[in-house]
Amino acid sequence: MTTITDFDSLRRAIAENGEQPEGPARNARAELLLVEAERLNIPLAVIEALGHQLKVYNYSSEKDKMFVPFARLLRMWDERPEDFDAHETHSLHWVFKWMSAGMLDQPHIPLASVEKWLGEMEHRYRLAGHSERAVRGAEFSVAAHVGDVERAERAFAAWLAADRDSMADCHACELRGQGWWQAERGRDAEALELWAPVLEGAYTCAHEPHTVLASSLVPLVRLGRPDEARANHLRGFRLVRAMESMRGAYADHVEFCALTGNEARGLELLAERPAYFTDEGQPRSRLDFLSVVVLLMERLSALGLGGQRVPGPAGRVWTAAELALHAREEALALAARFDARNGTSHVGERARARMSQQPLVERLPLGVRTVRPPVPAAAPPPPTVTAAAGAGAGAGAGAVDLPALLAEARRLSDTLRPHAVEAWAAVAAAAEGAAGAGLDARDRAEIADHRAMGLGAEGAETFELAAGLYAKAGDPGEALAARTRAAYVRALTGEIDEALAAVAEPYDRVLALYAEGGTEVRQAAGVLMGRARILMRRVHEADGPVAERVLAEAEGAVREVLALVEGRAGDDVRLVARVAEGHAMLAELTARSGDAEAGAELFARAAAEFTGAGLPWFAVEYEARLAALAHHLGDMTEAERALRAALEHGGGFLEPVGRAQLHLQLAEVVGGRGQAAEAAEHALEAAHWADEAGEGPTFGAWARHQLGGFLVRQGRWAEAAEVLESALADLTVETHGDGAVVQTQWWLGDCLSELGEHRAAAERRLQAAETARHWPEQHDHATLAHLAAESLGQAGLRADADRAYARAGELWRSLGNVHGLVRSLRARAWLALRAEGGTRAARELMADAVGECADALEVADDEETRLRLVFELGHTHRQFGDLLARSATEDADDDSIRAAMDEALCQMSEAVAVFVSLGAAALPPRTGAELAAGWLETDLGRPAEAAARARAVLAAYADAETDPGFEGGDEETVRARRTEAEQLLQAAAEAAEQEAAQEREARE
Repeated sequence: MTTITDFDSLRRAIAENGEQPEGPARNARAELLLVEAERLNIPLAVIEALGHQLKVYNYSSEKDKMFVPFARLLRMWDERPEDFDAHETHSLHWVFKWMSAGMLDQPHIPLASVEKWLGEMEHRYRLAGHSERAVRGAEFSVAAHVGDVERAERAFAAWLAADRDSMADCHACELRGQGWWQAERGRDAEALELWAPVLEGAYTCAHEPHTVLASSLVPLVRLGRPDEARANHLRGFRLVRAMESMRGAYADHVEFCALTGNEARGLELLAERPAYFTDEGQPRSRLDFLSVVVLLMERLSALGLGGQRVPGPAGRVWTAAELALHAREEALALAARFDARNGTSHVGERARARMSQQPLVERLPLGVRTVRPPVPAAAPPPPTVTAAAGAGAGAGAGAVDLPALLAEARRLSDTLRPHAVEAWAAVAAAAEGAAGAGLDARDRAEIADHRAMGLGAEGAETFELAAGLYAKAGDPGEALAARTRAAYVRALTGEIDEALAAVAEPYDRVLALYAEGGTEVRQAAGVLMGRARILMRRVHEADGPVAERVLAEAEGAVREVLALVEGRAGDDVRLVARVAEGHAMLAELTARSGDAEAGAELFARAAAEFTGAGLPWFAVEYEARLAALAHHLGDMTEAERALRAALEHGGGFLEPVGRAQLHLQLAEVVGGRGQAAEAAEHALEAAHWADEAGEGPTFGAWARHQLGGFLVRQGRWAEAAEVLESALADLTVETHGDGAVVQTQWWLGDCLSELGEHRAAAERRLQAAETARHWPEQHDHATLAHLAAESLGQAGLRADADRAYARAGELWRSLGNVHGLVRSLRARAWLALRAEGGTRAARELMADAVGECADALEVADDEETRLRLVFELGHTHRQFGDLLARSATEDADDDSIRAAMDEALCQMSEAVAVFVSLGAAALPPRTGAELAAGWLETDLGRPAEAAARARAVLAAYADAETDPGFEGGDEETVRARRTEAEQLLQAAAEAAEQEAAQEREARE
């Protein structure tokens, strides 16, 4: 920390403190700096320290403290304006705007005082010659706050009509305020149109686009633009997360979560900022925050989660219901204070409206890790029945028409509709309530049969019960089919031999019964298909290659089913389904036998048969298998088609985990053909459905890993960083493999680097490098070490960066990668140059880089390798020249400077010569080096040589416009080189003229 000994050290300390994170620590340091400034007995020092104190208060949770330093500054201005320099004079008038907004934020300050202050601001701005634009903007804020729409509209129009001057807010802040008013008045589209330049990065400042990103969230969802809202949430929350003064924007993000089915994410946000519940320095933002806390808590209560523990004010444990009551009481008390001050009910009405909002969408997936709060189990809804069934209900309250329920259940099961098992469960419940009245043996058999189906692997006994009831009802064929289903259940638990033994008798008996006409095709097919399924379980559970005998037995059983059913199915969808399932079984057996192409054809046939019969949900499994086979065969078009069909046919019947798997597979296929945007959409869906399935830490983490990668490919750095950080919370080497962990850290490091978070980028890259250090192949380790060194250097950690570059260089050398080694040496040279007394080391490192290139060229044994090395040598000479030129410090003597410039020129000339040897392919770097050499010639007082180099560049690009096959660089590069050459030529001419004039003066 800087010690304060004079005005310059005070200024350095103020600058250092300004770079610290917002919060009480920075504020406390500003207070100490004011004390130090007063000891210097320099009025301007005190003025600057007061201005700094005012600024840090304004950008913190202690905004209420800023009025005292401002009042002192204003008094000093009124007493001795000459003590203020131009910058502090401007700053004093600038912060008038902060005072206006700050007074509105404090309900204890009377409205009359706010209005008086507004008049004072207008008077002083007029005296200083400033436009009234900032004044009208402040008046608009006052009118909008109290709910005076008519005055607000007038002030708004006057604000926009007044001229912009040095007191006007920056473009980003003005557009934020203008868009806010449009959204406040219900004009979301107009608001987003105004915000567009800020959202797109055309206008930015220290707190924008932070606020605009937050403000845009709900309007975007209301306008049906959820993808943009998601992106703005991920981008924007990253910006406001660490900024204490952004409580209002933070509240907007919590509100967005509450309104889009992301309640769990909202709770995570509350947990990150516990102080926001109680910080009182800016009551208006506290009101905003508490209002959305109520919104979120009441949303949880509506989901039946009022008793869930939630983050809240420190000092006690809170449930959602308790926090909702507390936050509502606190918020409405605050709102009442504002309304009492303002003489209107506007603030309270606005707060209540915000608290009572209803969700805008059921769920908007965000891609980040979150666990949806478990909704308590509720009583099952009453069974859905047809209109006819409802009409036949008994006259008594709550009477159930059991025959109608039976008819509906049979319709669903006979046509293989989804939810048939649930319909039979409703029949069973109704029958139990009626003590089984009116049910015959057949009815009870079907109820037991479908209850067994719902029990899965534990349904064997119930299937046997159903078999006895079918036999009692006089349907021996269906009894045998039920016994077969019981045997299959045993196979599902691994008892395959026992299952085959159990199915042997039903198999023999049903064939005999069918031959005698004692049962129908449907029942016989049920037994044969059950036996085939048991034999397929033996195939599925085989370790390693499947024995030919096992495959042959299964195939024989499947073909027996097809021989029985094909040609006899007619309109019976059950029999059509048997045929389709048989073909699917043959597909699997064929593929396992090594004929993947034939297997794919059979899977396609089975899927088509299911969809043709109006049973698309049964096709999903086989379309997914078809996609896997097509992928294996390299037919990505068919794989993509099959996956899209599976998602379409699955509709609302897919289980969450199945939907997640299909989306992720489709993401990989689509991403493989370069469609990163669509691939990201599917990866997002995969992450969402994995979370819904409770697979967030496993499958969901992998989906987020993939989503982050697709976002990186699109350059959506902030969104990707949020997703990748979320993925890393769950990715483990044991579950996902060290390759996935390293790649995620690598991508995240790239994102953080692009976002300017260089220290964090270095940490991620070093973590990835540490894991890759143990891999047999070391190229990734070297690359990550090099990237980590870059980040360390950009973070200002020069010593750490040099060590990392040295390590990377050792790795590049061990891999025989001359290019990586040379680049690490060049980077170290530049780091050394920035260190005190490091010029000699910098020269030596750059000379080593030149030597490594030259040594490698001597042993290069193919033309392509030689060309790449010559390019590297040219770039190294160019950088050596730049480094030598920059080593000529201003405080060195003239001879030293000239010597360094001469050496630099020599290296630049070497670079030009190397690039010339490469022909047209190296024209851009050659002309760049030529121009750099020309400027050095000018600095050395050689205008003729400089002009010659400029003409050489112009000549090199003489044919650029007329030759359609010109290969000397893109249009922008050509234009830039020509412009710079013209400037060099002009500078050389002026230098030559000046030199001639000096010679004439000397002769005279």
